[in-house]
Amino acid sequence: MNRLAFITGASSGIGQALALRFHRAGYNVALVARRTTETEAWAVAQGLDAARWRVYGADVAVADSIVEAGRLCIRQQGVPDVVIANAGISIGMDTAMREDIDVMAQTFATNNIGMAATFHPFIEGMVARRSGALVGIASVAGIRGLPGHGAYCSSKAAVISYCESLRGDMRRATGRDGVRVVTLLPGYIDTPLTRENRYSMPFLMTAEAFADEAFKAIEAGMSYRVIPWQMGVVARLLRVLPNALFDKVLSGRARKHRKGEGVQGNGGS
Repeated sequence: MNRLAFITGASSGIGQALALRFHRAGYNVALVARRTTETEAWAVAQGLDAARWRVYGADVAVADSIVEAGRLCIRQQGVPDVVIANAGISIGMDTAMREDIDVMAQTFATNNIGMAATFHPFIEGMVARRSGALVGIASVAGIRGLPGHGAYCSSKAAVISYCESLRGDMRRATGRDGVRVVTLLPGYIDTPLTRENRYSMPFLMTAEAFADEAFKAIEAGMSYRVIPWQMGVVARLLRVLPNALFDKVLSGRARKHRKGEGVQGNGGS
């Protein structure tokens, strides 16, 4: 019997690349997206085996919506072996602007509450089965706060902490070899979102290359992985960089697009 991967944000970018990688590895896939018609058309165009995929419509920012999609998946395909909370948004913000406070609320509703709501329907079944992987897509941007990225950086920092907490919960519930929690931190990934960025993107990689490395990390049972590895080195340096030097290095960096200025979505930093 094929294993099952449940993937949010499957209508583009990293989500589609992950769906294709898992399908090619023999998994059945449950594809979650707001744009269901486009996602279905993509699956057909890619030649995915019609018996091994289904699309579920949901808005991750609305907890009841994604929870119901998860419950429907359980009824139609069973409890997944891998759940990847990939859906997210990245929008620049300026705290001096009142409308950007709403942007921050929207970002946390999608990137954080939406992640917990994505995992929620599957916890009971995975714990009872004593197996499975819950995968949270964070970002290297969650390591330090970048100018103009207040909402995104803080939301991804919260993803890292949340997944760490959840990992402890699952280990207590199912033991060392039970339900695993995997935190993945992409660096810069080439997607329609990042092509809008107004700053340099070192170690840029394709969504397909990221998906391949992510698949390997999940299959290997890793709990935390920065992809690509070069950005892992950058992440370690960022952690120890003194504030004065960090501020100086980032002082002239271009800001991320605010709402209405560019593409918003989950594409890796």
